[in-house]
Amino acid sequence: QVQLVESGGGLVQPGGSLRLSCAASGFTSGYYAIAWFRQAPGKEREGIVCTSTSDSSTYYADSVKGRFTISRDNTKNTVYLQMNSLKPEDTGVYYCAVDRLIYSRTMKEYLIIGSFDYWGQGTQVTVSS
Repeated sequence: QVQLVESGGGLVQPGGSLRLSCAASGFTSGYYAIAWFRQAPGKEREGIVCTSTSDSSTYYADSVKGRFTISRDNTKNTVYLQMNSLKPEDTGVYYCAVDRLIYSRTMKEYLIIGSFDYWGQGTQVTVSS
């Protein structure tokens, strides 16, 4: 049974940092696209970063580029999202998502299409003073 479990969310002041984790289990061998999405209250879901486990190609949305970093620990089957210089507009529920890698699709296209086979339950991030 495939499962994604996010953790690490919380309340942080503007300018602060958080690291989100997404622990994966039940996946078979192969290559995948792994992404983080977020959804603020009353807003549409936004794809913020996607990376390939094949060649580690990565795409960041402009809204988080230079502030957020995605990384993987294959020994722990865990993906991380390091978030620095947080702003109030970063507030929302953050989800990790995984899909089988389609080699003809770019990481940006994965975020735009937004169709992933597996999703976590989400973790709340609140940036406020």
